[in-house]
Amino acid sequence: MPRKERAHVSRNARTRTVGKRNSRKPRRSDEGSAFGRWMKRLFLWGGGLALLGCIALAIAVLFAARSIPSYYQLKASQHGQTIIVRARDGSQLVELGPSFGVWLDSEEIPDAMKEAMVAVEDRRFRMHPGVDPIGLARAVYEWATGDKRIGATSTITQQLARNLFLNSNRTVDRKLREAVLAMALETKFTKDEILELYLNKVYFGGGAYGIDSASWKFFSHSGTELSVAEAAIIAGMVKAPSRYSPTADVDRAVDRAKVVLRLMREQGVISPSQASIDVSTVRLKQDRSQNSVRYFTDWALPQLDLLLPETFEPIEVWTTLDPKLQDAAAAAIKANAPKGAQGALVSLDRDGAILAMIGGTDYVESNYNRAVQSVRQPGSAWKLFVYLAALEAGYTPEDRVKDTPTTIEGWTPRNSGGGYAGEIDVRTAFAYSKNTVAAQLGNEVGFGTVARMARRLGITTPVSTYPSMVLGTNETRVIDMTQAFAAISAKGESVQPYGIIRVTTASGDVLYQHERRRTSQLVPDYVAAGITDLLQTAVNTGTGRAAQIGRPVAGKTGTTNSNKDGWFLGFSSGITTGVWMGRDDAKPVGGLQGGRAPARAFADFMKVAVRDRPVEEFDTQVQLPEWQLEPDDEYFFGDPDDYYFIDEQGNLIEPGMRDEGPGENPFAIDGEFGDDPLRQDGEVDVRSGNQSPEPRQRRLPRAVDEDFLEEATGREIPEQPAGNTRAPSGSVRGEPIRSTRSPAGQE
Repeated sequence: MPRKERAHVSRNARTRTVGKRNSRKPRRSDEGSAFGRWMKRLFLWGGGLALLGCIALAIAVLFAARSIPSYYQLKASQHGQTIIVRARDGSQLVELGPSFGVWLDSEEIPDAMKEAMVAVEDRRFRMHPGVDPIGLARAVYEWATGDKRIGATSTITQQLARNLFLNSNRTVDRKLREAVLAMALETKFTKDEILELYLNKVYFGGGAYGIDSASWKFFSHSGTELSVAEAAIIAGMVKAPSRYSPTADVDRAVDRAKVVLRLMREQGVISPSQASIDVSTVRLKQDRSQNSVRYFTDWALPQLDLLLPETFEPIEVWTTLDPKLQDAAAAAIKANAPKGAQGALVSLDRDGAILAMIGGTDYVESNYNRAVQSVRQPGSAWKLFVYLAALEAGYTPEDRVKDTPTTIEGWTPRNSGGGYAGEIDVRTAFAYSKNTVAAQLGNEVGFGTVARMARRLGITTPVSTYPSMVLGTNETRVIDMTQAFAAISAKGESVQPYGIIRVTTASGDVLYQHERRRTSQLVPDYVAAGITDLLQTAVNTGTGRAAQIGRPVAGKTGTTNSNKDGWFLGFSSGITTGVWMGRDDAKPVGGLQGGRAPARAFADFMKVAVRDRPVEEFDTQVQLPEWQLEPDDEYFFGDPDDYYFIDEQGNLIEPGMRDEGPGENPFAIDGEFGDDPLRQDGEVDVRSGNQSPEPRQRRLPRAVDEDFLEEATGREIPEQPAGNTRAPSGSVRGEPIRSTRSPAGQE
């Protein structure tokens, strides 16, 4: 290439190189200016958005503040109905529902209480505007550096906003609204007003809202008297009321209170000597809200929906429960229930008032009320209805029956011991709970009759009528069986269990008053007297001897197959008590016979229950009605002149009178009315009142011999042993005694 051309190319190349270099520098300048522009835009837009956000937040806070009720409206508001349950002596059993106590103004609240709450819940309470930015930043930092969740950042004001207006859902939307409302509260109220609202509204567990209610619940005194240690316990509960409540776990509550005292000392609000207080020495009030009383309240209080009109004001419910007897019942069940078994007890006064109710060995472990909800087989305790039906049908305690092997419709009952006593009386058969005799009696009177008797006395569960029902195979409730025995204690009159005496408002206005229902005679008094005789014998000499308490007791044991259920029910001095024991899964339990653990629990409780009552003897004198005073009995036991005869047509003839023929008057002489032909000399005519001056020939009735009875009754009369002129006890209208009948069956 010519030299000139090479120089030209070289210049062009240098020009292009320089051009490239020069073109790169402006590009760097453009890139820098673009980044600056974007940063400037980001700052401007971000600042603008932040300003708009602040304006929006301010508007939201302003509108929220305008919608928040006034201080006095918030002070007067409540969140639910409070129910105070009282015992029959007026003492408080439990308090259910929210309780707000007395409102304490800021100057009435102890400084220790204020400082304790601020120290543990919001140490920068007096500095932030409702939301603590420092605490929020610390929580976010901790989350970003390790913990996968943001810790609790709610201030006292935020907690107040949540308690007043929101729920406890853990959502971003709820937290944002909580923050807005907290700042709105800060703009509307002073710090002292916010703290006053908080301390009177915050929930401390057990239904207690506010420090006054919590102080009464846990320490039995007003919130104005709280000590430093008590204030620390109350302040420590706010974080988790169910966890740190002293009624739930005293040790955990004490440990939490020590943390509160340490924080108060670190923040300089108490001295080191105050921080070293032993909070374990604080005297706590005994809490009944989680003990056996709740079995009763859980049964009684739902009845308010039927007894009261709809109301949301605080009420007081006055009940029939006796606290001493309730404690005695709980102790008796715990002390006597076999290991692994549950127990239930119901005790009624003579008018049906429930004095004690136990639904299990421990309410905290199981609140299932076995006294009124569980249905179990009553075993031989069901024989109450069998023997009641038999007594009503004409049997008496002295009547003879046979304890022998019996089969009814293919069913062959056996006695508990496997043996048979032969001929015994009804009293003995009941006292020793002879299954074969109960089966025979049930078969004779009719199983349907026994079922109707059970219904009559208050059994509400289904009742079958197959033969084995006489041994208690129908399931029933403890309260129903106790009600049935209470009717016998009341001499056959109906008894209706009840637990609420009256309901009043907090101001004393009566909303409901119990009125005793009209009673009805369920069984005749002579039947009640007869069964009481049997029940008393069962305790004195029979299977219920463990239930003796040093005064008259009438009762009956009950045991089901393989000792799955054990019962004892009885009464003394006007108090009727039923006890059941067994496992919820119906597995066999050793030593659960009704005459052992249940009878001992009955005795332990009844010794306390009747301690202040006079001793009452039972009325066991059976006064049979006229229809059971049979003519044959009267002839064989009384003067023949006072005997009721039966003519050939089966008509009854009054004492000393017998028709001489159809249409003839027994006192007629020659067709006219005359003196009593059976009157002795000198006797006074019962109709005219005149004394007979002359003796008349005595016209005796036809001889009452076997031929006459056969002719009059149409029955064959068994031959009597020579010289026996007295009918055996229990014969009815010439029939053989019941013990000579063929056995009807066995239990």
